[in-house]
Amino acid sequence: MKYMMLIYADPANEPVYGTPEFEKMMAGYMSLSKKMAADGVMLAGEGLKEAETGTTLRVRGEKVETMDGPFAETKEHLGGFYLIDVPDLDAALKYAALIPSAEYGTVEVRPVMDYPDAG
Repeated sequence: MKYMMLIYADPANEPVYGTPEFEKMMAGYMSLSKKMAADGVMLAGEGLKEAETGTTLRVRGEKVETMDGPFAETKEHLGGFYLIDVPDLDAALKYAALIPSAEYGTVEVRPVMDYPDAG
């Protein structure tokens, strides 16, 4: 079963770039990525640029509306993701607990929809 692990954190609580704490966090991400690849469960994973760099799009009627930056004002921002393929939720949660940002942020684990007839 495929699971998306969405990584949220308040930028104010993240280690500052260039500090030993930041380097430790990044080493944790590299180690986890290597582990999941070696375990054969990692399908994809990336960090995202700051929320302010995003563009939000919606269609209302026939009008396309775009907005710079995040749509919702929240303290925690989506900072990255992993897409994994594991037997069940318990396995997905074991990997999610290894995500370094879980120590100061939130990791949302969600099953990915399966559309077998979509071709």
